[in-house]
Amino acid sequence: MLSVGNCHCRPWKCRANAITIKSPFTSSSPWINTVPAPSNRTLRSFKLEISASASSKTRICEEEAQQLSLADRLRPGGLAPDGFSYKENFTIRCYEVGVNRTATIEAVANLLQEVACNHAQSVGFSTDGFATTPTMRKRHLIWVAARMHIEVYKYPAWGDVTEIETWCQSEGKIGTRRDWILKDATTDNIIGRATSTWVMMNQDTRRLYRVTDDVRDEYMVHCPKSLRLAFPEENNNSSKKIPKLEDPAQHSRSGLMPRRADLDMNQHVNNVTYIGWVLESMPQEVLDTHELEMITLDYRRECNKDDIVESLTSLLSEKSDSSAVESSTFASNGNATSTNGVATTRSPGRLSSSSRGFEFLHMLRLAESGFEINRGRTEWRRKPAR
Repeated sequence: MLSVGNCHCRPWKCRANAITIKSPFTSSSPWINTVPAPSNRTLRSFKLEISASASSKTRICEEEAQQLSLADRLRPGGLAPDGFSYKENFTIRCYEVGVNRTATIEAVANLLQEVACNHAQSVGFSTDGFATTPTMRKRHLIWVAARMHIEVYKYPAWGDVTEIETWCQSEGKIGTRRDWILKDATTDNIIGRATSTWVMMNQDTRRLYRVTDDVRDEYMVHCPKSLRLAFPEENNNSSKKIPKLEDPAQHSRSGLMPRRADLDMNQHVNNVTYIGWVLESMPQEVLDTHELEMITLDYRRECNKDDIVESLTSLLSEKSDSSAVESSTFASNGNATSTNGVATTRSPGRLSSSSRGFEFLHMLRLAESGFEINRGRTEWRRKPAR
């Protein structure tokens, strides 16, 4: 049941919240006691005004509630009061937790993608593509990721509730950017941040397409009026250029292939799949003692469903608690084989297990042609005591 002043529609969706009732009894005089008592006729008129307004608000709320899908009504998130960002809470599920007993980086990336798509839906963009506007749909245009940067300061555990806020804004003439802030919903502490750059591609020709003014006008109305960045500090890691990994790589895994489940609704390999492929060539010694703190990926070429991919990794730098560094590379007892690829390590040395952190370069390339499809950089910190 809806009543005046107790509308349950979303304030950014419902026109009823814009309706205000002005009392005829207000006065600018500081001497309130001198205001004469209203007549019975005035009281009856005011009651009728309230009744009519309540009926109008109820009708508008019911009409707009009918326009919302069941998912909209049940989703634990929504637009901020200014309408320029979107927030949603997520409970970490057991299948999103990895060997560290916390959410994996792939799970975090999937949540970022989920909240971004929900944001697009909440402002009326289509569900047949990722945030496609009416003009984009007419021209068969879609958004594709060009760069992704994620930093996680504390991974949520199974059952933790994470609040994610996201917003988008223009990024030059050829793309747009989307940022995220992740918080512990219980403490309100920031546990992660992320930013990304997206470009338009023709869905039929698979060629990149410049963002035209008519497309920009369609989505800019939902963007913050002033520049807002998840990483406002100067010289932050999100904007660093990733150098090319040179052959021979210190660690590699070959034979990686997209599964059917890796293809998204736009018929290309999902962005999160690339993160998993990059980590496939990480040395096990690092995974045993350290956790991923930061990852940056540049998406350089599209991967098709029948392509075979190689994952390459080399150490870039080490953060050590002591000067006792045995070598700049990791040891291996030989080739390790999995059901999806073969891992090799070509370096004979070994780093001290007391190292505080590492920085690695990564490359994904097509096995047949050698074309680079992804370039990455990661930073790792020692696992916290649990």
